[in-house]
Amino acid sequence: MRFQYLVCVLVWVLLSCVAYGQTAPPAAPPTAGVQAEPGAVTAPDKAPEVKVGPDDTVITLRGFCSDSKLTGPACQTTITRAQFEKLAEALQPNMSSPLRRQLATRYSMGLKMATEAEKRGLDKQASFEEKMYFARLQILSQELSSALQTDSGKVSDADVEEYYKKNLPSYEQATFKRIIVPRTKQLTGPAASAKPGDKAGAKNDSASGPPPAPTEEQKKAAEEEMTKLADSLRARAAKGEDPDKLQKEAYEAAGLNGNTVNTKLENQRRSSLPPTHQAVMDLKSGEVSQVISDPNSGHYIYIMVSKEALSLEKVTPDIRKLISSQRYRDSMQSFQKDVDLNDAYFGPTRNPGVPLPPKGRPPADHAPDPD
Repeated sequence: MRFQYLVCVLVWVLLSCVAYGQTAPPAAPPTAGVQAEPGAVTAPDKAPEVKVGPDDTVITLRGFCSDSKLTGPACQTTITRAQFEKLAEALQPNMSSPLRRQLATRYSMGLKMATEAEKRGLDKQASFEEKMYFARLQILSQELSSALQTDSGKVSDADVEEYYKKNLPSYEQATFKRIIVPRTKQLTGPAASAKPGDKAGAKNDSASGPPPAPTEEQKKAAEEEMTKLADSLRARAAKGEDPDKLQKEAYEAAGLNGNTVNTKLENQRRSSLPPTHQAVMDLKSGEVSQVISDPNSGHYIYIMVSKEALSLEKVTPDIRKLISSQRYRDSMQSFQKDVDLNDAYFGPTRNPGVPLPPKGRPPADHAPDPD
């Protein structure tokens, strides 16, 4: 009975307090009788200096005791610093001071409520055993998830160097000149023809309204014109003409005279470019790419200015995180596959995808793969 009681309290606190505590805790209230100096900066998440010993009482529950014969001041339950910190560290290592206070409040309430629940026999209900069974699964899943994260984080220098060599193109950094040719140009519809009998110089009423929309033929002709212009500008760029001059010409041809764009792109990595543009990272210094056409935005021409490989030392932290994150995902996959659900009972899958890992601390890093 006592064992079930304690386990129930632990599960209740774990699922309610710690999950709640993942959000930013509020600032701790000032200690009674202590006035902060004007302009002083408080650090609510920094644990205060411990001034109590491990056997000193940190929580006192007055009027709550295991012996029903005791009354008044004699009936109380005390929890020492060592007992409380054992629980706090199990739930969340290095718990902040505000969250410890929240845990203490919920723990105290949980002790009282669990005792009352046992008096009512609620721990004898069939649903209680099922909930305890599932809570145990959750806690064990969280413990395994934490262990897998710890194991995944053990990345050696040799692992980092091997990954760096195999994925060296992902750690190249380039500077480009890029010319953007709009997909189409500013258009107006066909001019309204003069009606018979109109006097020369007479004002047409249609001129006061919005300009007519361009026809489909006009749109198609404008797009073809800009496509040809992109090919022409690319050929001229390959001959060494100034990219800034060519960019200005492209915008003027599109009717964007007042618009300007910076043609220089610095510190570009393969992963920072759109997937259809990443091949330009293979250009050599001074080379000009083919025209890259996007049906929605326009045409792009890249000129490679310079390219260098980032040093192993500079990218080592990123690689460690990538390897750790990938190892964690791989280890979790073995628990997420080979499960068949009866669609006749559960219904069809609406959002297929990889199931989420069990609740608990997230992986140390969620950085995407370099490619």
